[in-house]
Amino acid sequence: MTERKPPGVPFESWVDKQIQDAQRRGEFDRLPGAGEPLPAALETSYDELWWIKRKMAREGLAVLPPTLALRKEAEDALAAAYAAPSERIVRKIITEVNVKIRDMMFKPPPGPPLGKKPYDVEEVVREWRERRTAAGAERDPEPDPRG
Repeated sequence: MTERKPPGVPFESWVDKQIQDAQRRGEFDRLPGAGEPLPAALETSYDELWWIKRKMAREGLAVLPPTLALRKEAEDALAAAYAAPSERIVRKIITEVNVKIRDMMFKPPPGPPLGKKPYDVEEVVREWRERRTAAGAERDPEPDPRG
């Protein structure tokens, strides 16, 4: 237990003495991270929640409000649908994400609004077909009619 600062002793002098005493006792030897460079986070501005963010990164966690997480999931689903190999898979992906969007529209959780409405499956399929046709045309250029 640290002793109390005696009256009349400047705070800085008392703290310096505490540090020097701890060094003599070897209390700073074998600390975690001893001899390692300081984290790069020290080069950025101060963040009060740095330790929470570091712990979450170490644990592989991410926390987004449910609406923002679904917004990201919907965007990823649309990209996956456009890259799908068949129309059946496009329909499946969009139908599944639409169920989640509708659920959140009618039972909104706390947080920012979703800002999304269900995708029109037929519109996504039409766009998917157009993208496939365009991608095929880019891969297979038309032969030169002159031979």
